[in-house]
Amino acid sequence: MPLDWSSIRTGEADSLHGTMIELCGWMIPLDPTADKADYFVLAADAPCCGGCLPRDPLSCVEVFATVPCASQERAVTLRGRLQRLIDDPAGWRYQLVEASPLDCQPDPAPRSASRRAFLASGAALGLAACAPGRFAGYTEKSDAAQAPDPLASDPRNQDAPTPENASNWRTADTLTMDMHSHAGRVTVSRNPAIGANRPFVPLAAPMRAGGMNVVCLAIVTDTTVTHVTADRKRIEAWRTPEDGELYALSQAEFVRVHALIQREQMQVVTNTASLAANGKAGPCAIIAAEGADFLEGRLERVDEAYSLHQLRHLQLTHYRVNELGDIQTEPPIHGGLTDFGADVVRRCNSLGIVVDVAHGTYDLVRRAADITTKPLILSHTALATHPSARSRLITPDHARIVAGTGGVIGVWPSSGTFHDVQGMANGMKRVADLVGVEHVGLGTDMLGFINPPVFRSYEQLPALGDVLMTAGFSKEEVGMILGGNYRRVFEASVG
Repeated sequence: MPLDWSSIRTGEADSLHGTMIELCGWMIPLDPTADKADYFVLAADAPCCGGCLPRDPLSCVEVFATVPCASQERAVTLRGRLQRLIDDPAGWRYQLVEASPLDCQPDPAPRSASRRAFLASGAALGLAACAPGRFAGYTEKSDAAQAPDPLASDPRNQDAPTPENASNWRTADTLTMDMHSHAGRVTVSRNPAIGANRPFVPLAAPMRAGGMNVVCLAIVTDTTVTHVTADRKRIEAWRTPEDGELYALSQAEFVRVHALIQREQMQVVTNTASLAANGKAGPCAIIAAEGADFLEGRLERVDEAYSLHQLRHLQLTHYRVNELGDIQTEPPIHGGLTDFGADVVRRCNSLGIVVDVAHGTYDLVRRAADITTKPLILSHTALATHPSARSRLITPDHARIVAGTGGVIGVWPSSGTFHDVQGMANGMKRVADLVGVEHVGLGTDMLGFINPPVFRSYEQLPALGDVLMTAGFSKEEVGMILGGNYRRVFEASVG
């Protein structure tokens, strides 16, 4: 049956869950440089640029096509099965699955920009984020986000550099590493109708296109017991897990991460030797877990994940106060890191697993720093002098604790924190000015945001490097931020 966008916008389409429908809209591939795609967004309105994804979940539909569809210059009609999503971690309200194109329709309102220009702007990375909209999701506000960005206002920086001319910072020794990523859509969907059957999206191709060598590919171990709040601004735990539930979830996600790596023909990095051998040869992954909830209080499961699943990077907490300690986004219960959490830190040190304290409270990080014999990682955040309640941002003292262990703080691309990639580079500069450039890294949280971030694809990496140079970093320092610093911690931790 034909469906009008007004039914999507009003929510009337909820009653059509599971129904085969026809919907006309504009294809927006998640990889704007691809000629064909089997995973893309169908939007009610024509995009203004290649970097512009709709911010309103009621003006677009996430599409999974049965076969790759050629990019179109005009609106296209798709036929598929409509799915109503509940608390999807990516913020989508509707999906169109088993979709296939019926026809292409004339452009009802010819644009000044052609499809070719749209693709070109996508290839040019669309560094400037679109004006903030109503797109549902969790946002973090910082004092830095409200301040004018001097780089953004400098007319010399208005044209985003393209991959072809944006590699001036690379040297023969540069090894790029993302400290925190969910790229490929490795995580299980919160929608029980999809769950562990969530389709993957390309990972190796955008890594190659942008020159990203290694990503810490993180499973998430609390998705079945967390959800997006009714106001669509944060994620929180909404029920207590059943015994064994989060362990079972981790096993499904470990299977998914290895299946994705095999599909993308990537290499798994497990130690210093494999990093040296494979790091620059092609896209590689370090197996990571966001949240140690799957341990369920059992220390031996650290050894199991290390040996059976090749886990080499463990984040202690995520969006629920677990057996290891308190989190930034909820009131404290344990007073920081628990005794069990301390045992986990020690076991990770002994086995050779990077310890990540992202999402943990200041008190958790302080005790972890007292216990650890290896550098700590805080993989994805940003600096704010006075973070608001439940903020994922950190204070200068928080940052100094991590740096004091010899560790690295990964700056993320949250659009609630930074207006654009140039602002993100300024955020890295603020951390470097505070604790030293040797303690700054990149944590993209790729495909982990609800609000579209300012760094959306690894194809943007060359441009990010160039913008870091305009922010005052040298070539050597850019290489340190975009991989060298994390490499130092990884090698010190895993041996």
